[in-house]
Amino acid sequence: MMLEGARLMVVGMFTVFAFLTLLVGLMKVSAAFFEANAHRFPEDEPTAARPKRSGEPKSDEEIAVAIALASAMKRGQRV
Repeated sequence: MMLEGARLMVVGMFTVFAFLTLLVGLMKVSAAFFEANAHRFPEDEPTAARPKRSGEPKSDEEIAVAIALASAMKRGQRV
């Protein structure tokens, strides 16, 4: 019984070791591939900041007031 448990442990540990070794190898191969072919995968250009809409708050103070108003209304207080 102990021998079976030890054998199962060794097989399981070898399986995990083999899988992780394969995974590391595949990661290195894919890294080499993407480094060699980086010119084929251009990075996205940063987009310009989107303009504010008319209903959006313009400052932190306005956001704080909106949060306080929503909180007061939720508690049922008159504003």
